Amino acid sequence: MMNKNSKIEKKRISILGCGWLGFPLAKRLLQHDITSTVKGSTTSEGKVAILNSVGIEGFLFDLNPHFSAENETISKFFDADSLIISLPPRLSKSEPGHYRQQIEYVVDKIKSSPVKEIILLSSTGIYPDLNKTVTEKDVKLPAESASPEMVEVENLLISLRPDRVVSVLRLAGLIGNDRIPGKYVKGKKDMNTGSIPVNYIHPDDAVGIITTMLTEGVHNETFNVVAPLHPIRKEIYDSTCAQFGWEAPTYLEPEIPEDFKIISGEKLSEYYKYHFKFPDPLHFYYELIS
Repeated sequence: MMNKNSKIEKKRISILGCGWLGFPLAKRLLQHDITSTVKGSTTSEGKVAILNSVGIEGFLFDLNPHFSAENETISKFFDADSLIISLPPRLSKSEPGHYRQQIEYVVDKIKSSPVKEIILLSSTGIYPDLNKTVTEKDVKLPAESASPEMVEVENLLISLRPDRVVSVLRLAGLIGNDRIPGKYVKGKKDMNTGSIPVNYIHPDDAVGIITTMLTEGVHNETFNVVAPLHPIRKEIYDSTCAQFGWEAPTYLEPEIPEDFKIISGEKLSEYYKYHFKFPDPLHFYYELIS
């Protein structure tokens, strides 16, 4: 199911937000045959030098909520074929509407740029706990969502269709490498969320899926991006605590079962034949970084 209209011989790719996920994605794309150049933005001056040192063209600017750089610099960043938006919303740390305002400025720049295809990295946090398996159809409007502002942002980008190809990726919880679940709960007592199924994706698979999309063709669709298996939190916590020698938490069985959701990734598998490196969160790769 290849979207030939979105394919380009050699793509000039810009990644807005070259952070924990954006940086390894940029490095992967640099090594790929489809890539002409990779640009990455960061809010840290020191990170610009790191980006440049590995062959990524680094850009220093922030969105607060407007761009904190000269128009010439911003125009150069948006001079690309493909744009990946990897901005953490930080909804709990900023004023309501801040994330939406940031994306409004991004959309304005896209409209005056040569960008042909866009991948927005959104989150499965938009789904409320519906006590069932949820699909992309379960949330399309802000009023249906646990995070209305994130849906507003998705719809801002979707409004660029059909002039641009826009794909929205709702990423499950990014866990793996130095993000170790047991690290955040070690030694805790009487947790009542141990029986809730997890919705995780390893960053290596997130990078692999985005790379596959750029290679095979970006679609005007919304996709959940999640590992196929959903063990319960207790299994994940106990396993990772044992792996690193930490004291495991203890658990209470709540009088009323906790609400949950299981994110379906079936739609993505219908469009892309991607083989997960880490299909089971119980066997994700982790490492402690000092």
